[in-house]
Amino acid sequence: MGACGNLVRGELPPVEPTDAELLRMLVSGGTGPFSAGEVSTALLERFGSLAEVLSEQPWKLATVIGVGTRVAARLRAAREIGKRLQVHESRAPRLHLCGPEDVAELLTEEMSRLDREHFRAILLNTKNRIIGIRTISIGSLNSSVVHAREVFKTAVAESAQAIVLVHNHPSGIPDPSPEDLMVTERLAEAGKILGIEVLDHVILGSQGYVSLKELGHL
Repeated sequence: MGACGNLVRGELPPVEPTDAELLRMLVSGGTGPFSAGEVSTALLERFGSLAEVLSEQPWKLATVIGVGTRVAARLRAAREIGKRLQVHESRAPRLHLCGPEDVAELLTEEMSRLDREHFRAILLNTKNRIIGIRTISIGSLNSSVVHAREVFKTAVAESAQAIVLVHNHPSGIPDPSPEDLMVTERLAEAGKILGIEVLDHVILGSQGYVSLKELGHL
């Protein structure tokens, strides 16, 4: 998995709107005889920042010149949208994998509590963005049976360009077994034939994670 966050050559970073510009958008059309610019400036002078404006109670906002009930309601709605987006983002899985640490962050909390080995495939597109996470097999306390046809049937059906293999060790110790290395080699070879690259095989446990790519097995 490659590095994240690099700009394509010639691409300019997006220009972020200022607090005042965002406030003007929110209050526009509901400020009576006052302009949106005058009201946004008054709000920032009174409360200091966009975050402070959105955290204030509607009755306090309404004491600012040009802020009526309609504008106060808009600002309250913007605050609620922001709060709900924060909750959603905190619960949503990371969509872009950069390395095994992302896999660990995404799945360790859940998979380290499982009492049997679960073998999963993270399906990725050409930009290493997740298009699906599929459980391939559930095994015993210390092993799982994995067939290449099951792994790649799923990958082909969902048009994955690459996959990351991941499974848990219920013992909590993520050290790879000889079977883990053998399965990894077999699936990597099958992926080459099908044109679906196996980018990594990450083993998770309560004591950490191991990347077989970092260990040189991919």
